[in-house]
Amino acid sequence: MSFDDLEVNVGGTKFKGVYLAILLSFGSTLGGGIWAASEFFSRLETLENDVASASAGSSATNQRFEDFRDVWQSDKKDIVSDIEVMKQQLQDNDISGLQGKLAELGTNLATIMERQRELLGLADRIVEVEKKITEMQTVVQRAEIATEDSDEINKKLDRLLREVEDLWDGLDYLANPYSSGGDE
Repeated sequence: MSFDDLEVNVGGTKFKGVYLAILLSFGSTLGGGIWAASEFFSRLETLENDVASASAGSSATNQRFEDFRDVWQSDKKDIVSDIEVMKQQLQDNDISGLQGKLAELGTNLATIMERQRELLGLADRIVEVEKKITEMQTVVQRAEIATEDSDEINKKLDRLLREVEDLWDGLDYLANPYSSGGDE
């Protein structure tokens, strides 16, 4: 007995082995398409979660950057104010108190140098924060591109589903051409 001779009787309608083979191939294709769509949406969900976590980290980093900038501006104002005070004191004092003033000036200068080192450290941290923000913006842009690509894939999947339905309708018609589904 060959595959061509195989017949299955379903509800009074006989189906030959060839039709069963065609039905099996369409069924496996449809199952594969459903699996691929499931896998795609799983990956898309992972990307959305990554984008959400990157956005949350970006806003926290932005806030820290603003805090660093405020501290840096405040320290800069303090240093400028200290320098102005020293200039005024030098002008107000005469040469007789110069030795004591020079010692005080040396101390103030040491303080200024120490603050300057702190500011340089803050500037380095600010640069690092700006780099991290740029990296996060790049991740967000890539996620937006992936989301746009997913919309295109959804359109293609919809078209494929319509085509599969049309194929099923055609198979139904070929299986029983005298029953046109009530259209006539």
